Amino acid sequence: MAQGVTHAFGVPGESYLAVLDGFHAHTGQIRFITCRQEGGAAFMAEAQGKLTGRPGVCFVTRGPGATNASIGVHTAFQDSTPMVLFVGDVASDTRDREAFQEVDFCTFFGPSTKGMAKRVERIDDARRIPEYVARAFATAMNGRPGPVVLVLPEDMLTQAVEGAPLPRVEPVEAWSDPGSLRRLRELLLQSERPFVITGGGGWTPQSAQALQRFAENWQLPVGNAFRFQDTFDNFHPLYAGDVGIGINPKLAARIKASDLVIAIGPRLGEMTTSGYTLLDAPRPKQTLVHIHASAEELNRVYQADLAICATMNAAARSLEVLSAPSSLPWADWTAAAHVDYECNLVPQALPGDIDMPAIVATLQKHLPTDAALTNGAGNFASWMHRFYRYHGLAKGVKTQLACTNGAMGYGVPAGIAASLLTGRTAFTITGDGDFLMNGQELATAVQHGGKSIIVLLNNGMYGTIRMHQEREYPTHVSGSALQNPEFAALARAYGYAGVRITRTAEFEPELLAALTRGQGTLIEVMLNPEVITTRGTLSALREASLGKSG
Repeated sequence: MAQGVTHAFGVPGESYLAVLDGFHAHTGQIRFITCRQEGGAAFMAEAQGKLTGRPGVCFVTRGPGATNASIGVHTAFQDSTPMVLFVGDVASDTRDREAFQEVDFCTFFGPSTKGMAKRVERIDDARRIPEYVARAFATAMNGRPGPVVLVLPEDMLTQAVEGAPLPRVEPVEAWSDPGSLRRLRELLLQSERPFVITGGGGWTPQSAQALQRFAENWQLPVGNAFRFQDTFDNFHPLYAGDVGIGINPKLAARIKASDLVIAIGPRLGEMTTSGYTLLDAPRPKQTLVHIHASAEELNRVYQADLAICATMNAAARSLEVLSAPSSLPWADWTAAAHVDYECNLVPQALPGDIDMPAIVATLQKHLPTDAALTNGAGNFASWMHRFYRYHGLAKGVKTQLACTNGAMGYGVPAGIAASLLTGRTAFTITGDGDFLMNGQELATAVQHGGKSIIVLLNNGMYGTIRMHQEREYPTHVSGSALQNPEFAALARAYGYAGVRITRTAEFEPELLAALTRGQGTLIEVMLNPEVITTRGTLSALREASLGKSG
């Protein structure tokens, strides 16, 4: 409570019964959300961290509970999301005997640049709980945000001690040094084709607003990094598009042709850089300015011409006061970037009775501007990535919850968490494969009074894998076909409303009904299997691949 926690997500376990009893003693102060699988619980906590900027909290039991939850920890690590996972553990007197469900969590979660957590610690003395908890929250928020794991031996949890929590921890701001800011201004004045890429963790509405003022002062084209599409307003005339999977070819060419790339916040990972091709690693052809909250991240993959260690709030506030000249040589360059983005919103004709771009346009028309939109991993997500326009953090709230590590099953629990935490409209787009990873959490939503609107695209396969198979092995389809349940009926069994549509015209009335309904809704969309990607069809991929081999 001292750290401002109002909700904790988890699956109960005998290793932390004393904690569950503590939640009972503080009913009304911290709400424990009982989930149905630890992966779903960890995803909900990760979504909590994205939404609030403070660590999401998850409790799981030892062994299978912790390993199930590891997918959420990995997501928080790669997405730079603050999170604290509390793991019940074996008693101290049985440790190191491979006791029941025993795991060496320091090794398993292993803090490192390739691990899953920023820090892993075990609390052996109950008197030090305040110290460990405060440090966990500080570590999760400071520098590059990320997950921390605290291990709780069950005998420690029953120790009777006197103590008081430490005060609420706030993240520390790291400011750009004046010399670096002067150098950045010099690089801008020398540029003819600059480009800004924004994203990563640590953004707030205030920092997003300051970023927008910086871009406006210098008339800079701005692209949002992979699955951070709400960092900069997609309706703004300076917006150039999302820099991620399925990138607009014209945007990719523009970044490659730029003479100055200013990356504010993103790690510049594989997805944002199109497999490290937009920027050559380790030394880009473009002049690179990389601004990041973690000194360890700077120059780790890319050698920057100017590396600035600063948190997003401090960086954006420093940049917005960077004085710009009265005229700039790249006005046409910036305008053309936005035109390219808008042209990419025009869809091509695809087969079948479902027009996915039209469905996304319907979502754009009717969803509230502050709706929380979530997705997991799969080809289905590309429809939202390309055609939905996020209003952005500068409007006051975070609207996109999506996992940059490509974890399937994230969208459904993230949407439920958004509903429970904010009360805002929560919308999830998912696929038939993605939904069944964590669809059981609909029971969690119904039990705890949450509701979300879920659009499930059913094409009877793992679409992304099938897309790759059609490109690489066009006559050898293996392991990607799915035999599915009746999803609408399954949703009704959980307590959601469930409907199925087969034509585009059926979607709008069902969406409007879902928006006014007092319970959650799943809309199953029967999608032609040929419609596999926003840029083509299975047959086109197959023909192209066979043509190359022939």
